Amino acid sequence: MGKEQVSELIKAGVHFGHLTRKWNPNMSPYIYMERNGIHIINLYKTVAKLEEASNALKKIASSGRKILFVATKKQAKDIVSESSKKINMPYITERWPGGMLTNFVTIRKAVKKMSSIDRMKQDGTFNSLSKKEKLQIGRLREKLEKNLGSISNMTRLPGAIFIVDILREKIAVKEAQKLNIPIFAMVDTNSDPRGIDYVIPANDDASKSISKILEHVGSAIQEGLEERNSGKDKEETQDKEAEAVVEETLVEETVAEVAPAEETVVEETAVEEAVAEEAPAEETVIEETAVEEAVAEEAPAEEKETKKKSKKAKK
Repeated sequence: MGKEQVSELIKAGVHFGHLTRKWNPNMSPYIYMERNGIHIINLYKTVAKLEEASNALKKIASSGRKILFVATKKQAKDIVSESSKKINMPYITERWPGGMLTNFVTIRKAVKKMSSIDRMKQDGTFNSLSKKEKLQIGRLREKLEKNLGSISNMTRLPGAIFIVDILREKIAVKEAQKLNIPIFAMVDTNSDPRGIDYVIPANDDASKSISKILEHVGSAIQEGLEERNSGKDKEETQDKEAEAVVEETLVEETVAEVAPAEETVVEETAVEEAVAEEAPAEETVIEETAVEEAVAEEAPAEEKETKKKSKKAKK
């Protein structure tokens, strides 16, 4: 962030602090000067702190944890609710429910009660109730929706909490400190920055100033969420590739196992063929020897007959 961002912050009135008599001395490192009885915030320090906070929030969002936005003052309610809905994060814009963080189990039960009333309406059991019971349950549902409807998707404690005015949200700050939850906050010149993990020195009263800071914060969180989604897609593709590799190796192994078996079958058939070729040859040799022996036996007999015939002729 450079001079352009600083000029944008000046246009939004982020640099205006409170009256000098209302200042908190611990905010002196972030105060640039005093003009007309009002402290002016050093925007270069605001830019640096905003960048630091944005990077930290981006990491938290990419890890998959929720960031709870808190702003109960009139001028910040609508801005915080809109920006939180865009990035699908929980928020508190009505009265801070005591024990929201330190007694989260009880708060979660109240949220479950709200969802059970919704199920009653869907099942039709709500219609079977009396008129008085319907009115009582309807009022209870409206009250729960008003105070806890924005945190219905928060199933566990948030990874961080973003506060617009730490003086107004003292209880939220104390609860977060007790549970060691990182606190990101817009801190004005009348507030004490000690105990806040990520201080963003800025005007926390003007709606333009709040919307400008939340715009930067929201874009950083959105980037973190996109990184998380892209990481999931990469993991899925890697898993698919790994499965494909495993399948290929299995195919290769089966082919390697089948190949020797085929070779042995081929060798056996070759041996059988060779034996079959040799067998007729042996038969022909045996036949030839048998013929020769028969001829050899017949030859002396013929000689004897010729001798007898010659003797008879002489007589």
